[in-house]
Amino acid sequence: KQVVSTQSTGGLDFPNLPYLIDGDVKLTESIAIIRYLGRKYDMMPDDAGKGDMLEMLIQDQRMQLGKISYSADFENLKEGFITKLGIFLERLAKFMVKPFLFGEKVTYVDILAYEYLDQIRALTPESFVGEVAAYMDRVAALPNIKEWLASEGCTNKTYTINSPKAPGWPGFPKSE
Repeated sequence: KQVVSTQSTGGLDFPNLPYLIDGDVKLTESIAIIRYLGRKYDMMPDDAGKGDMLEMLIQDQRMQLGKISYSADFENLKEGFITKLGIFLERLAKFMVKPFLFGEKVTYVDILAYEYLDQIRALTPESFVGEVAAYMDRVAALPNIKEWLASEGCTNKTYTINSPKAPGWPGFPKSE
């Protein structure tokens, strides 16, 4: 593994974590990286507009979670967030073509959505029922995802979603 120190650029235009070095391609920023991988591995939605829209809706939801997680008023804000989340999940279930967001093809947006929804499931597992829960199961059952989730290297469920110093909800997994 190559690590870029904060003192050097490592050849990156905007040194930051996460980063990807793939031959001559050197990228930082999560969305840029996942889009690049989507193009490289034919995981782009056929309907680019709807793919962009859903990607941004997921990012907006992620920002809303961040706002309440870093608020000292988290407990008072949580209920409103979960109510709005319920509306988003209902709309997502109706939008979904099945078995994945855009049909038979797994796209980078599916991976992005799964990662975010899995984080939210740690906060409010009771919100994940019906079609969205079935979708999560289908993504988790994809061979490479399943293998990763079962591996010792998987940080899923063992890391904080937010900073451990987040005054509202750091997102620590519940201990078993």
